[in-house]
Amino acid sequence: MPEPLPAISLVAVPGRRRQTLDIAREIERRGFSGIYMPSRYSNMAQCMGLALATERIRFGTAIAPIYSQTTEEFAAGAAYIHEVSGGRFRFGIGVAHGPTHQRLGITPGKPLADTRAFVEKLKSFDGIGPLPSIVLAALALHRRRLERYVLLPNYRNYWKEAGYGEEMTAIEDALAENRRDDIEHYLTDRWIADNTLYGPAAKVRDRLGEWYAAGLNTPVLVPNSVNGNQLTALDEIFTAFAN
Repeated sequence: MPEPLPAISLVAVPGRRRQTLDIAREIERRGFSGIYMPSRYSNMAQCMGLALATERIRFGTAIAPIYSQTTEEFAAGAAYIHEVSGGRFRFGIGVAHGPTHQRLGITPGKPLADTRAFVEKLKSFDGIGPLPSIVLAALALHRRRLERYVLLPNYRNYWKEAGYGEEMTAIEDALAENRRDDIEHYLTDRWIADNTLYGPAAKVRDRLGEWYAAGLNTPVLVPNSVNGNQLTALDEIFTAFAN
């Protein structure tokens, strides 16, 4: 039996919002397993559009920062999208990171404690209808794209726990010594190979099969291309996984 197609990360960039809905319908037609919207440009609003524009595919937020709205607003919105989508919505949540906290003007507590409190309160509201499945953020996802993530302490802490302590410590030393241009040298080939899918289409499909075999249920592909923007990258994904 062939492996299921992965999910795809999609963002509705201003000026292309209607086109993004057309792309979502094409992703659904081609049989991909899901669509997940990053937090840019209000992914809750984007998921509302997906609920109405698509019919069968699962979709969700990846992620919704828990501090960006009141918990009650999140609960009501999530319940609404869950209902109108026929249960296809997955509510992915997380604590985000320092720059987002500064933009929102908030001082977060401990990530695990804040997330636990958010989920408990989310489930406490009466009269809003059933809630969707809640997905807690985990970090997965080439040097240029990922460099900004290793600037953030919570991402580095994750990768330390995942076995990349040497790389992350070297990056922290470079930051402390104001050697930011050196950071890319510490994003080793091992780290890139373990955390991304890249190369010819056959290699990407084979590596994805290894991830499924390792127990990953729904990998979400964040499309990047050396040949152009998100639309170009999506075309390349469609070609790679064409029947």
